[in-house]
Amino acid sequence: MPNKTLAPNEYRAFAEFLNKKSGIELGDNKQYLVRSRLAPLLVKYRCNTMAELVKQVLASDAPALHTEVVEAMTTNETFWFRDGYPFELFKEQLLPELAKQKRRPRVWSAACSTGQEPYSLAMALQEFRQRNPGKLTLPPEIIATDLDTKVLSQAQTGSYDSLAMARGLSPERSRQFFDSQPDGKHQVNQATRSLVSFRRLNLFDSYALLGKFDVIYCRNVLIYFSADSKRQILRQFAAALNPGGYLMLGASESMAQLSDEFEMLRFPSGIVYRKR
Repeated sequence: MPNKTLAPNEYRAFAEFLNKKSGIELGDNKQYLVRSRLAPLLVKYRCNTMAELVKQVLASDAPALHTEVVEAMTTNETFWFRDGYPFELFKEQLLPELAKQKRRPRVWSAACSTGQEPYSLAMALQEFRQRNPGKLTLPPEIIATDLDTKVLSQAQTGSYDSLAMARGLSPERSRQFFDSQPDGKHQVNQATRSLVSFRRLNLFDSYALLGKFDVIYCRNVLIYFSADSKRQILRQFAAALNPGGYLMLGASESMAQLSDEFEMLRFPSGIVYRKR
């Protein structure tokens, strides 16, 4: 059995590599995470020890290997309508505001993983239009991005197994927004898929090619980054938002001492940040 333990200096070197490539900050007690996430790559790259694999990663200039390692270390936990309130707030507060604009609103789901968040937003959008006919004449464009090419590929198909379907999706929404497939999976219907487009993006890259947005969802992502990295991302989000645009963070995330470019708004359904 391969030795999966890293010496302290090897672990620190790998942590620095991961931070440089993805912004993820590994704490001193996360060696167990490295062991579990990188274990499949030991076999693929014929390494006898974790130290050997890490040495190969650090010495290599191969983008494919670096991408595989970063993707293996990325957390892709997600489910439909996660926490509930961000999507209720989208329907009850944000969409009515966006409907007043004379242009097509634009929404960004950052770090979208396998697509549950942007598709949940697309479903919420359709529910709003059904209940408010004629109020939103130009449907929002939803852009979804992630660093991980594998999860993006799955998200683009919009196809999910029964286990994924059971995580936060009501039977009513399942019937309304999904088509059953011969293999037993369920695919987001064409009307819903057409509202979302997917692109690969590292949150530390430039956002210029994405254009400007009215709403950005970046939930349960900043918790993995250092304070300096959080500040950088929040600065870039502020620059990517139109004046008065909204930013939705995760329930456990806060901007305290990180940015003064947003004001916090409290609604009955939850909290959202607005660009000053």
